[in-house]
Amino acid sequence: MELKVVNTKGKETAKSVSLSDAIFGIEPNDHAIYLDVKLILANKRQGTHKSKERADIAGSTRKIKKQKGTGTARAGSIKSPVFRGGGRVFGPRPRNYGFKLNKKVKQLARKSALAYKAKENAIVVLEDVKFDNPKTKEFNTLLDNLNLSFEKVLFVTASGDNNVHLSAKNVTGTKVVAADNLNTYDILNANKVVISESSFETINNTLN
Repeated sequence: MELKVVNTKGKETAKSVSLSDAIFGIEPNDHAIYLDVKLILANKRQGTHKSKERADIAGSTRKIKKQKGTGTARAGSIKSPVFRGGGRVFGPRPRNYGFKLNKKVKQLARKSALAYKAKENAIVVLEDVKFDNPKTKEFNTLLDNLNLSFEKVLFVTASGDNNVHLSAKNVTGTKVVAADNLNTYDILNANKVVISESSFETINNTLN
């Protein structure tokens, strides 16, 4: 599959890029995508939730009433979960939600996500863009030229394009990632994936 390279004015150039069938032409694996997205979202969780259990409650440890003769159930501590202000039973504790996922499964998930975008004609190949300084206005102009102002867009750039990252930082619905940090969730979460020319070599080396 070949795609024409688009310049910053939104016009097609004489150049074209051949999309590797080993990445963009495979049969997508939905289960691999599910596992990788689940892992990415799990790793975003802080896992700092904590409620006070019986041992964490501040209060007296004395027996609050005699064992027998009260006509009600026996009670040994005001910290008991059955009383108001007592500890919570099996409350949440700090934990890590991450889990192990094999490298090849992650690669397959990214390939599958890119293959879906290729089938949907949602990939745009852009000539390499370089900003002398971080300029949000210039980045918005670029989006207008590409007719992507009202889309959720993922820009995939070569490593080290820091000015492009900073220019897009305040643009709603737009995310810029380096080609070697590309992940399944970002690909699927975008309506359009804009890939710079120089990024394809990194993508091919990472996923093949």
